[in-house]
Amino acid sequence: MAVTYLCRHCGSKLGEINRTDIQEAQLGFHFLTPDERRDIIAYNQNGDVTVKVTCDYCSQALEANPELALLHNPLQ
Repeated sequence: MAVTYLCRHCGSKLGEINRTDIQEAQLGFHFLTPDERRDIIAYNQNGDVTVKVTCDYCSQALEANPELALLHNPLQ
C-alpha cells in the first residue's frame, strides 16, 4: 500500500510511503474521528491511500489571510 500526502489547498505532493507492512495505527489514523477520516483520507481502488493535509506554505498563507479559507478550492 502506498500512502501519498498531498496539500489540500495547492495540490503539492508532500511525501509518500511505499510499504506493504504499514498499519493505519502507525500513521495515527486511529486518532481521527469518522468525520475527520472522511475529510482527510481517500482510499483508492488499487488499495493506495491519499491523505489531504495542509503544507507549510498554505498554512502560513491561511494564517496571514484567513479569508482565503472562504475561497472555493477544487482540491478539497
